[in-house]
Amino acid sequence: MTVFLVLGFVGLGLIALSLIVGDVIDGALSGALDVLEADVFSTAVIGGFVSAFGFGAAAADGGGLPTLPAVVIGGASGVLVGWFAWWLTRLVKDGPSDGTISISDAVGQVGKVLTAIPGGDSYGVVRINVGGHVMQCNASSLLAVDEGAEVSITGVLSPTAVTVAPVWKPES
Repeated sequence: MTVFLVLGFVGLGLIALSLIVGDVIDGALSGALDVLEADVFSTAVIGGFVSAFGFGAAAADGGGLPTLPAVVIGGASGVLVGWFAWWLTRLVKDGPSDGTISISDAVGQVGKVLTAIPGGDSYGVVRINVGGHVMQCNASSLLAVDEGAEVSITGVLSPTAVTVAPVWKPES
């Protein structure tokens, strides 16, 4: 049982070490472990496997099972936790990230008119909040829109200009 517990704590230590100084160790080895570059051999997966193997086998051994079934139970728990660590690592690495906000992201958003838009081919200025970023753009509308009114962004004319339409609000 002691050997299994030691393996469990060694696995936890490996996980803690990888969280604290994982990139430093990788940089210090300068590609010496490029053979093991796949996510399957990450320190999180190996540490999770060793830790779950040790603690699972120790629990089975403490429950009175012989050594061979305890090792099998430890191996099964190690594979399960290792797979879960691999899945989480892949999920984090391959997950979407917020890209740079562009003016095309403003289409469909609601903005506020800062400078009145006369209508036709003339321009005013609108302020739009896109994903927490405030954008200020020139705006054109078929209808005249007063300063302070809310508008819906309907299209992009250029990197600094959009087309808008007044937001319809029913009168009560």
